Amino acid sequence: MSDGAPYGTAAAQSAAVAIRARTTAVAPVVGIVLGSGLGGLARRITNAVAIPFGEVPGFPQATVVGHAGQLICGLLGGRPVVALAGRFHIYEGHDAALAGFPVRVMHALGAPVLFVSNAAGGIRRSFRAGDLMLIRDHLNLMFRNPLTGAVETGDERFPDMSAPYDVALGDRIREHATALGIPLQEGVYCGLLGPTYETPAEVRMLAALGADALGMSTVPEVIVARALGMRVAGISCVTNLASGISPHALSHAEVIETTTLVAARFESLVERLIASL
Repeated sequence: MSDGAPYGTAAAQSAAVAIRARTTAVAPVVGIVLGSGLGGLARRITNAVAIPFGEVPGFPQATVVGHAGQLICGLLGGRPVVALAGRFHIYEGHDAALAGFPVRVMHALGAPVLFVSNAAGGIRRSFRAGDLMLIRDHLNLMFRNPLTGAVETGDERFPDMSAPYDVALGDRIREHATALGIPLQEGVYCGLLGPTYETPAEVRMLAALGADALGMSTVPEVIVARALGMRVAGISCVTNLASGISPHALSHAEVIETTTLVAARFESLVERLIASL
């Protein structure tokens, strides 16, 4: 066991103690990670206490445009939640263990469920910019694993990844999307290291491997959550078609613009899910 790791169990518990000292919120029913341009959901959290990342022990500052860099405790859909408006990416130079560390902190705060979201490039040719995709599975092509090293207290040494995204939670999201009249795709998310966008040849390769959408996040968080026994659900916002499919050059500005356009649908769907937990 390795309780002294900088991003391990003991560090997560210390961060949770510091967070509890700043909020009277009860244990959250879910931990939420909001990806690029999707942080607007945080505005729907009531009785909110927002803590800048730099004031959470073990958290660095957020550096990516579209990531507010705050941990927020409060109520969403009438249920207690802890949300991250932003995340830490390996391409920023962070260790894979740090990319997954916020999930350890949310688990230490009591969250049994993790909901992840991201902005993603669409590989499946039927996708259109602005589609929401329920993540049913993923490919880890980051070639990094946040569990590498000594096993942490509370972790499974060899977590089962046969169903990384909880089937029942996914089905519930689809039911809510249907009730709200929100079109919802389903597919496989591919996590890549970044920070470059993919070449057309790489996109053709990823399509052959079974990827439907791709991005530079999420996978380390899901791996840590499963090692801790958390249930996981996730949605990708398809912000653009991938290189070789899109008729124009890719940019982060396009990512932010598209997520802004679909924010209301995404936020309504997630709030309804949280209310049902």
